[in-house]
Amino acid sequence: MEPIFVLLHVVMTIINFSRTNGTFCSLLGEPVYPTLSKDGDIIVGGILPFHSTWDFANLSYLVKPSQVKCKSLDFSAFQFSQSLIYAIEEINNSSSLLPGVSLGYRIYDTCGSTAMGVRMAMALINGNEQTHLDEPCTKPAQVQAIIGEMYSSASMAIANSIGPFSVPEISHYSTCECLSDKKKYPSFLRTIPSDYYQSRALAEMVKHFGWTWVGAIRRDDDYGNSGMAAFTEAAEQLGICLEYSLPFFRTYSQEKVLRIIQQIKISTSRVIVGFVDTWDMEILLHVLFEHNVTGYQWVGTEAWIFVPEVAALDKHNILQGAIGLSIPKSTVTGLKEFILDIYPLKTAGNAIFTEFWEALFNCKYKIHNDTEGLQLCTGKEKLSDVENTFTDMSLMPIYSNVYKAVYAVAHTLHSLLDCIQTCPTKKQPDPLTFLKHLKRVRFKTKDGEDVFFDKNGDPAAKYEIINWQNINKKYKHAFVTVGSYDSTFPDHKRLVVNVDSIVWAQNSNQVPVSVCSESCALGTRKAVQKGKPICCFYCIPCADGEISNSTDSIKCKQCNEDYWSNPRRDECVKKEIEYLSYEETMGMMLTAVSITGAFVTKMIAIIFFRHKRTPIVRANNSELSFLLLLSMALCFLCSLTFIGQPSEWSCVLRHTTFGITFVLCISCVLGKTIVVLMAFRATLPGSNVMKWFGPPQQRLSILAFTFIQVLICILWLKTSPPFPFKNVKLYKEKIILECHLGSAIGFWAVLGYIGFLAILCFVLAFLARKLPDNFNEAKFITFSMLIFCAVWITFIPAYVSSPGKFTVAVEIFAILASSFGLLFCIFLPKCYIIILKPEKNTKKQIMGKLPVKKTEKQ
Repeated sequence: MEPIFVLLHVVMTIINFSRTNGTFCSLLGEPVYPTLSKDGDIIVGGILPFHSTWDFANLSYLVKPSQVKCKSLDFSAFQFSQSLIYAIEEINNSSSLLPGVSLGYRIYDTCGSTAMGVRMAMALINGNEQTHLDEPCTKPAQVQAIIGEMYSSASMAIANSIGPFSVPEISHYSTCECLSDKKKYPSFLRTIPSDYYQSRALAEMVKHFGWTWVGAIRRDDDYGNSGMAAFTEAAEQLGICLEYSLPFFRTYSQEKVLRIIQQIKISTSRVIVGFVDTWDMEILLHVLFEHNVTGYQWVGTEAWIFVPEVAALDKHNILQGAIGLSIPKSTVTGLKEFILDIYPLKTAGNAIFTEFWEALFNCKYKIHNDTEGLQLCTGKEKLSDVENTFTDMSLMPIYSNVYKAVYAVAHTLHSLLDCIQTCPTKKQPDPLTFLKHLKRVRFKTKDGEDVFFDKNGDPAAKYEIINWQNINKKYKHAFVTVGSYDSTFPDHKRLVVNVDSIVWAQNSNQVPVSVCSESCALGTRKAVQKGKPICCFYCIPCADGEISNSTDSIKCKQCNEDYWSNPRRDECVKKEIEYLSYEETMGMMLTAVSITGAFVTKMIAIIFFRHKRTPIVRANNSELSFLLLLSMALCFLCSLTFIGQPSEWSCVLRHTTFGITFVLCISCVLGKTIVVLMAFRATLPGSNVMKWFGPPQQRLSILAFTFIQVLICILWLKTSPPFPFKNVKLYKEKIILECHLGSAIGFWAVLGYIGFLAILCFVLAFLARKLPDNFNEAKFITFSMLIFCAVWITFIPAYVSSPGKFTVAVEIFAILASSFGLLFCIFLPKCYIIILKPEKNTKKQIMGKLPVKKTEKQ
């Protein structure tokens, strides 16, 4: 319960303020002690944590707490105060900036307390070091601006308190993104970039190294929570997942700290983002060593990544290979020498100087019982004889931020006071007017650095990427610059990293791997694991016809219609084009059979021509026989048009020539069948039927039958002719080049007409099969038509069901089979007699014995 009483005491001392007649008054019950001060025409305030902790003595429920006691001197605050003093003295000695006006300063110690920081801010704007409750508020604000605080939480409280009075607060080290909200903090500005950019720079850096599964430890205050929230948002946009985000504060109990350690140990991520400050990291180092938490790749913010004290404490190599963002190196000419000249501090703040001197040189002006082992201070100690954090100039970029903040105030005053050769007035401007001009100020430092504030009161965000590398066997870390980040550049050019120069955790030269799931290789896609973050996934192969040509693809891309995925599914390749070609075995065989058929037909024609005057040739209408042989040769050759890559010309040619030549062939066979029937009728007494079906009529009938097929083909070609077609549906992985029928009705009309003539011919030949000639051609025509019809009847289901090029092969096979059937059945018996049985090639043998003998017996 005692801390509550203390808190109430501090809060009550800072909230009782009012504004009377345009003046600011803080009703403080206790005196406010200025650490460092110097009078001037216009005062610049400073609020710095010279001590890191504080407490009250003799706490009791019944007794009011005594004065706050500050502990744990922090040398960095002295370095910052020296930077502020140096800038003011340089301005006062300048003949071009604020001529005739002197600046003074009052720098207060907050003791690391947010409440104390607010109290000091109220004292600064009131100009009262001690104000009693019954004293009227008459003094105007004495400071033009306040430089500080270091920590974001303290700066937020101070900005909230002084914001209504429009007194600017310019921080050199508070980075919380929340402070960019001008509705909440209208008078807050800073010379250090906002965590908005740092968080995104960290996320981009993590993504650059391929770490998609990381852990995080954040300082449990506004700085850590706000910064981690911004980092989480940016990380999610870049596809990075946080396995855990653990809060930590230096006052946490041991139980809480052990839970943090346990979470780190059971995690699978190997990268830890530390959004903490120097003091937190110092405590964490000890705890991590005690529990042997080593081998992790640390990613740090500028709050600790380039702080020498942290590196010096890492004796057990916990943070080896750490990488993070730091404020870019900068130089202020003469500042280093001024900081190391500590004697001016003695005149600026006697009360704290003694404590500072004793801590700096590890001595005591007066030895007490509790200071045994310490030597007496002589006052003549030399700074060159010691090496500590005060003499370390690694925080020069932050010193430069203090320097730029003071100069921003000076340049704004110079403009508002209309200073040319001299300033006509030394009266400080109205706070609101000064704040408006301060936000618009822009100038260059003597070292050429451009200084300005954006609409949120923030400077341009620029960072160096530094890497902790061991430089000796004692594990002394060196801060090596390995890249940069500049928010003023385009998105793809902001981050520059020299990966080859980085030394990673455990002194490795290989980039650590920190992923929930291994990257999905080319040819696969991500599938999120149910109930887990998006960074945890399965890798599923792309389906047929889909590819992924980059790692960790979210989805597979569909190949274009003419392309197909290769076996690895990482590239779309042209689909295999399939058609019946002359180069493949089946095409060569069909071509050979077609040519053979045409050659055999030619040989038979030659045999018939040489024996055209023999009875067997003359008896079977030699003119029709030669025409039939010609049409059959065309039937064999028309099958060649079905082989090869389809084109518009070949598609039209193959179907029209097929239809017309087969009709011509069947017409000749039909004519021969009719001739046989008419010849038999002519032998009957009193019959003169042959005069109605002589050679002219035969020619005319063949022409008529063929002409009908020609008309059908012309109508087909006019309405919807065949055309080359890429069939991509039959096989997904290849393209079938085929001839589309165009009009299916036209195609089946051509086939139907051929079938009609074939059936008619078969019926007539069947009727004439038992005529009494020794060599009755009708019998052979019957067999040939039987084979022809059988072939084309089986062709229909085979044609419909055959895939791809086999459809064409079935069509060619039907053409060749039916052609050979006609050729062999009709002409082979005749060739057999002509060549092998010439003695039977006589009129007597051909005619045979007529039924005359039966007539004579009668």
